[in-house]
Order: sequence, then C-alpha cells, then structure tokens
Amino acid sequence: MKLLIKNGTLPGLGVCDLLAEDGVIAKIEKDIACQDAQVVDATGLTVLPGMVDLHCHLRDPGYEYKEDIVSGTRAAAAGGFTSVCCMANTNPVNDNAVVTAYIVHKAETSGSGVHVYPIGALSHGLKGETMAEIGDMAKAGAVAISDDGKPVMNAHLMRLAMEYGAAFGMTVFDHCEDINLVNKGVMNEGYNSTLLGLRGTTRAAEEVQIARDIVLSETLNLPVHICHVSTKGGVELIRQAKARGVKVTAETAPHYLAGTDDMVVSYSAATRVNPPLRLAADQEALIQGLCDGTLDAIATDHAPHHRDEKEVEYNLAASGISGFETAFALCIETLVHAHHMTLEDFVRVACTNPARIIGKNCGELKVGKDADIILADLNQEWCVDSRKFLSKGKNTPFHGRMVHGRVKETYVGGKRIYRDED
Repeated sequence: MKLLIKNGTLPGLGVCDLLAEDGVIAKIEKDIACQDAQVVDATGLTVLPGMVDLHCHLRDPGYEYKEDIVSGTRAAAAGGFTSVCCMANTNPVNDNAVVTAYIVHKAETSGSGVHVYPIGALSHGLKGETMAEIGDMAKAGAVAISDDGKPVMNAHLMRLAMEYGAAFGMTVFDHCEDINLVNKGVMNEGYNSTLLGLRGTTRAAEEVQIARDIVLSETLNLPVHICHVSTKGGVELIRQAKARGVKVTAETAPHYLAGTDDMVVSYSAATRVNPPLRLAADQEALIQGLCDGTLDAIATDHAPHHRDEKEVEYNLAASGISGFETAFALCIETLVHAHHMTLEDFVRVACTNPARIIGKNCGELKVGKDADIILADLNQEWCVDSRKFLSKGKNTPFHGRMVHGRVKETYVGGKRIYRDED
C-alpha cells in the first residue's frame, strides 16, 4: 500500500513530495515518481504530522449518550488528530485490564482509524484511596495512569503510583487542584466572578498541587505530567523545575489560549471548564511557555456533554468543552497567525512532543516514522458551527466564531480516514 502526496508544503522543507509505503514514511524529496501509488495533489496545502492528543474523554463505556468511541474518533479525525489518549472516568471506571482491553478492541474494530490509547485510572474507582491494577492495564494497552477529573489529594498514594507506574514505563498524568482551595468554585476567582455573583476558584488551588508534584518528581527522580495548566504561576513553577532538571512535562489546552474569563460574562455554561478560563495575563504566560519549551504539549481535554447537562444554570452545569474539531484552528490562529510561534514549533507541541511522552513512533514527518499525516489549509476562513460537529458533544463557547485554518484530509498509516466535504 503506497501513498504519494505531491506538491504539498512541509514545515522547514518547502514544497516537495512525500511517499508512504506499508504505513510508514519512505521518502521525502522533490519530484518523486511512483507508478503504483495512490496520488494526492496537495498543491496549496500544508502537509503536517497528525496531531497527538494526550488528554481527551471518549465517555465509552458507560456514557455513550455524551460520546462513544465511534463518534469521538470521527471527530478527532476531522480535527486532525491521528492518535488520542482517553481518560479513565468511564462507567465502569477504566481501572482494570478488562475495561482497557474493551476500549482498545472497540477502537480497532469500530473506530474511524484514529489510534486510541487508554489512560488507566491511578486509583480504584477514581476514589483516591488504593492503587488500581496498573500492571494489568499496562499489559492490556494503557499508556499512562491518571485520575483526571479528580485530583489525587493523598500525596503518599501519588508517590506510590509514580513509583509503581514507572516500573511499567507509565507516567502519572495529574489533574492538579487542591479540592479544599477550589471550595466549590465554578469560575476563576477575580473581578468577573465578583461581578457575576459566581463562586470563584483561586489559582492557588492549581499551583499548590503543581508544586507538590514537582517536589515528588524531584525527590523520586521520576517523571510526572501536569495536565491542563491554566495559570501564569503554574507555568513559572514548571519553568523553574525544568531549569533544575526535574523530570516534569506539562500540557495546556486550546481554550486557555483562545479564551478568558471575560467570556463567562454571558453566563453561558458552555464556558464552564475545569480548571476555569483565566485572565489575559495567564493566556500570555501559557503562549510564552509553549514557545520557550516550558510547556511541552497542547492537549484538547475534549469533554463532550449532552445538552441537558449544559443548558442549565451555571452552577449546575457540567464542566467541559468539546474540543477536537476546533483545536487546530484555535491553535493556528493564536500561535502561528499571531506570530508567536513558527509552524515547526507548532508541530513540536502538537505532534512530536506528545508522541514522545507516550512513546509512539509518530508525530514527525521523517523517513521511518508512521505515515500519520494531515493536509491543511492554514488560511481558510470558516465559522465554528457546533451543529455540524461529528462529536455528539456540541458544547463549545466558540460557536459562531470566525477562525482561520482547516484540516482538509487526515491519514493514518497512509490510509485516508477523513476528507473535508464542507
């Protein structure tokens, strides 16, 4: 099986051709000739590695009314993701090999072709009391462990999970919040929370837990991954830790780059996310952190919900944004078109680094790498219309927003799994 992409623009290389054979990239150069290949003319399009999402929620098993592996992977492909890591807050919780194997099998047999890598629970039932079956989940296909959605408040349990996970080559991905400092807050604590009369969450809730995880990582000399960083202080803590050689990696999400708590003034529950949207100063720090290498990755934290869970009072609404299908455009606009970041650096944080963190042979346009590829029009203007999402989750605060940058085709292993027909 051969795929020949002609006349596309590759970051750092300019206009050239790419040949994929048997699922891997075989050649990248100008004017490749291959008679028995499927030929795709990419004139005017940019050729990029498929994006790797370290953090999403596919809701399957148990919450298929919100999303399932079929709809979720279709949405991921439309968004330019060729690999996604799904969190364990399913029903039943993915805290054992049976559930892990179910996710892997369903993705392979019913999904769109996007690689699905389960992240197993750190604790049984996400209760934060005893460790889950980490070794068994690793053998069944889990790539990391996390209680995401619930912070690990027990520091000793966190230590044990880091040590035990490392024995199986798995890193802990931590949702960093001190639940006591969160104090039932529903948005960022500050001027807007006071104006709206909504309970605020102090940024200290996030930063205290980031600091704890850094101390554990440094003490144990083991890796830890910080999920969805949203504050300026969090970025600085990670920057200082990396300068000391601490084995910490971190991600932020597109909605923190493209939105602030000013959006909450509408009282639209589509803006409710955890951790909450912050301030412009935090936005600037996150962008700088991505540019200078403090933050390693962009991850969607794709969290689809049924409309009945979102179209309610702000205090009662579920937290989360359906992020697969807007991530590429939001990041291209806020990072590349805004001249904060080169396209090569965007590839680093959206593709290469995430693949490295989970140890997969993708995320780069190099000979020998998996032929997981997207073709994109970086300048196409389009309007976000959540009604057209392939995801079951239509919950986005970016509905109606004009954006630039659209994924036109997505390939996994050299096989096309999505084409923009709009």
